Amino acid sequence: MLQSYIQGMAVGFSLIIAIGAQNAFILKQGLKKQYVFWLCVICAASDSILILLGVLGFSHVVQSHPEIVNWAKYFGATFLFFYGAQHFIQAFKTSSSLLPSENSESNLFKMILICLALTWLNPHVYLDTVVLIGSISTKFETTALYFAMGAITASWLFFFTLGYGARLLLPIFQNPKAWKILDFIIGVVMWGIAISLVI
Repeated sequence: MLQSYIQGMAVGFSLIIAIGAQNAFILKQGLKKQYVFWLCVICAASDSILILLGVLGFSHVVQSHPEIVNWAKYFGATFLFFYGAQHFIQAFKTSSSLLPSENSESNLFKMILICLALTWLNPHVYLDTVVLIGSISTKFETTALYFAMGAITASWLFFFTLGYGARLLLPIFQNPKAWKILDFIIGVVMWGIAISLVI
């Protein structure tokens, strides 16, 4: 059981640690110290649901009905394109704001909607959690749920570490150029993912 749990954590960390739309979003909100707890909960809870669905056999449904992922792919690409464009605009517009608290996007409801869209409209999330983790879990038979709990633990640890650990970088972001660079990088990440979805 413990071995399955540890292997689940290892797989979970290996999949989630790559730079992606969710991670970039949580990093920026962590730097701004805006609704970090709730946004980390949403990301981790969403991953938990998808991982459990995959382990419980939903991966077979996704594989037999690829249109589910296809719909998410095009909706996700469209959303990521516009969200990335917003960050490019923020990167190139002039601003004298230095403090995270002075940055825009302070509405909790809006942030929740963006967080949910970055999670549930990203087909990579389904492929990583539902299909891949679901497929790997079949090797564990009687201990598949322990494997799932390990992967879920990795998700919760990662998002909260990223969200609250981001503030350690705040001294760097007292320079307005650092915010512009971050916005530009996030824009590149979003557009890169969007392009990869439709090609």
